[in-house]
Amino acid sequence: MVIVVAGMIGIGKSTLARMLGKHFNSEVFYESVDDNPILPLFYTASDEEIESKRYPFLLQLWFLDTRFKSIKQALVKDNNVLDRSIYEDWYFAKVNKELGRISDLEFGVYENLLNNMMEELEELPKKSPDILIYLKGSFETVLDRICKRGRSYELDSSLIEYYRKLWQGYDDWVQNHYNASQILVIDMDKVDLVNNKNDREMVIREIENKLNELR
Repeated sequence: MVIVVAGMIGIGKSTLARMLGKHFNSEVFYESVDDNPILPLFYTASDEEIESKRYPFLLQLWFLDTRFKSIKQALVKDNNVLDRSIYEDWYFAKVNKELGRISDLEFGVYENLLNNMMEELEELPKKSPDILIYLKGSFETVLDRICKRGRSYELDSSLIEYYRKLWQGYDDWVQNHYNASQILVIDMDKVDLVNNKNDREMVIREIENKLNELR
């Protein structure tokens, strides 16, 4: 069983991944954030610094590298949960290209590298996850969760339009671009995984039921 958790920044992916790891007694591969030297620079850089330092492109390469390592290990061991995954990484690169933060040339290099990595996964005994859990929420819920998380570099008001751009296209990515596994959508406007035990138990039941359908 390999589960990947997807969704907007701050929506609750790590919380759910931790819950699932404990419930299924499986390893959890968390997104590389605290040890990521580029992420704070990406969030705080001026337009001029982004242009000269190419932080968005460097950040995508960092995440692509760490997510490739995680998905390979997860598919080989076959009892794992991933807090975001290599499948979702392309969407962030695409948004940054649309915002002019990544050039067409950089995006082409990125896509070629990603495609090569995905071909490598085809050589593994297990080719893809069993299920993707998409945590969906309103833009208001996303901003509220980001504020409550309290990472200082994520809280600048200038980032709101970046978050909005990401949020606006997420459903399309899930519905029209992700095809590696079955999908389960959890409405985070109605669920509080941190403070509500009943919500946590309900979500676990939904996930178990979906996995049983796939067996």
